Amino acid sequence: MLLNTLPSVFAVSCLLSLFCLSGCSRENQVMRSAQQDIASITAVSKARADAFNQGNAAGIAVHFTEDALLMAPDKPIQRGKAAVQSYYQHIFDEYETRLKSDYEEVKVSGDLAYGRGFAEVVLTPKRGGQTLKSTAKYINILKRQADGTWKTTHDIWNGNELANKP
Repeated sequence: MLLNTLPSVFAVSCLLSLFCLSGCSRENQVMRSAQQDIASITAVSKARADAFNQGNAAGIAVHFTEDALLMAPDKPIQRGKAAVQSYYQHIFDEYETRLKSDYEEVKVSGDLAYGRGFAEVVLTPKRGGQTLKSTAKYINILKRQADGTWKTTHDIWNGNELANKP
């Protein structure tokens, strides 16, 4: 009797092992995919910062969706990629720029993600005058595009300096 059930027990054990391995493999693939998404999103942020440091408004705007919202402090909402480019071009027309920025947190959920970070900005007037320095905290919302790339749909930030005044 035991000999008759041994092949069945062996077959069930093999199936369970394969199921576990395929499940573990799927879990590893999901983790690798999430890590790849985070790396891609972080690369978008770095590319935007590099473009800012080069005074390249088009190089920033390319990382935004066509219907993106840019919500800068004390300014009206800028709607769309062209408005984002125009916003930054006005800055680059007047200032030499330097930005240090990095995400402190990135979360991905399906085709949407957010990055939360900090920024340090230095603006030196091209026509002379006082150099402006500020630090800020920000949130970017990003959406995976049909081609698998990530683009910013919403960008909002506020300065830290006012928070430190009485």
